Amino acid sequence: MPTSRYPQDRFDDLQDTDRVGAHRAENPRMRGWVVLLWAALATVVLIAVGIFGTLIASGRIELAPTPTPTVSAAPEVTPVKDTTYEVMILNATPEQGLATQLKDVVVGAGWAEDAVTAGEAGSQDFPTTTVFYSDAADEAAAKGLAEAIGGAATEQSDAYPASSPDVKQLTIVVGLDRTAAGQSPTPAP
Repeated sequence: MPTSRYPQDRFDDLQDTDRVGAHRAENPRMRGWVVLLWAALATVVLIAVGIFGTLIASGRIELAPTPTPTVSAAPEVTPVKDTTYEVMILNATPEQGLATQLKDVVVGAGWAEDAVTAGEAGSQDFPTTTVFYSDAADEAAAKGLAEAIGGAATEQSDAYPASSPDVKQLTIVVGLDRTAAGQSPTPAP
């Protein structure tokens, strides 16, 4: 115990029942239901954040989904019979004379005989008769030629270029579907 004695002040008098100073403030009264309400609210928020986080982590929810591209139908090209095109016919089958026969059909459809050439292709196993065109603007004329020869596929390709840039050319490659073996038998009446 200290031997020195300090002068007495108002805090040494314990008979005063009034509290003095902040350290002696009265405890605020918290009701039990308010604490329970705050605890329940915090629990619900934590559970919701946990579920949402799990869904994002597993990939079931996307915060910024990428738009799905819409597929628009290509405009239908109307076939046009344009006899100003030169036509090259290549027989890509083992059967001889098909290019010449098809040349007669094309000339009969209105093309000039000197604008149509017939020859043999480098292969003999082309499956389907196809009209090839090199520029997208030639698609209508290619479809018109395909109709004129009794039906054929059309395809854009640079495999058969024209003899000069000023010449408009379509190329028919005769396929195995035009051979006697590839033709379906005609039904008997």
